[in-house]
Amino acid sequence: MQSASLIIIGWFVNSITWLRMGDAYRAYAFAEESKGSFSWSLGTILAERVMDMATIFVVLVLSVLMLAYVADLTASTGIIIAASLMAFGLLVLTLIMKFYGARLARFLPNRFETSYNRFQEGTLGSFKQLPLLFALGLAGWLMEIARLYFVIEALGLSISWPLVPIVALGHAILSTVPTPGGLGVVEPGIIGILSLSLERHDAVSIALVDRSITYVSVILVGGLIFLLRQATGKRRRRHQESLAHHVKGQRNAVDT
Repeated sequence: MQSASLIIIGWFVNSITWLRMGDAYRAYAFAEESKGSFSWSLGTILAERVMDMATIFVVLVLSVLMLAYVADLTASTGIIIAASLMAFGLLVLTLIMKFYGARLARFLPNRFETSYNRFQEGTLGSFKQLPLLFALGLAGWLMEIARLYFVIEALGLSISWPLVPIVALGHAILSTVPTPGGLGVVEPGIIGILSLSLERHDAVSIALVDRSITYVSVILVGGLIFLLRQATGKRRRRHQESLAHHVKGQRNAVDT
């Protein structure tokens, strides 16, 4: 439950800030909760991104191959190229870290070398449960696809079914653009892909309804959870300070 709330808070921060600061905040919050290091926590998030992009790449390739028989691939080809580049880049980064990371870290100042080693430990250590991570990631992306499918059904529209995962996962790729929640990039991107199978006004309707779920709801729900976490944290700190003050008072009384 705690991890789920931190993920939602990370989405919330990404939706209101530039440069996807929510990922950094999630790493900080997780390190604080687990009493671990920030660099180790950041490494686990990088591992998560590698798995996400690998899963997205596989699903997109299969979807595009099926779509090739029923529609023009101009828009979807751009999405799959972006996914390929991101997946390849993350894979290369992970391999460099695994085989050369320790050697390269020796050139860093001692303080940074320690932080990097923890970052590498968090990243590579997360892959020890690779089958489980892949299964959970795939389940999560299938729910993303199902959300879009139900939005389309609710609006009484119909599109080529291989296009549904392409739009849903294209949304995820476009949202990595460092604007708040991918605003200004996600909307025209998914409208362009949907226009392969729909009239433009229908594509706009789907995009607006879907974004109201993936953007507005994240701000509302994530903002509430963020405020609750802040309030709970303040109460916990006050309690700890009160307890420390009480213990200190008892020690002073014993000393006198």
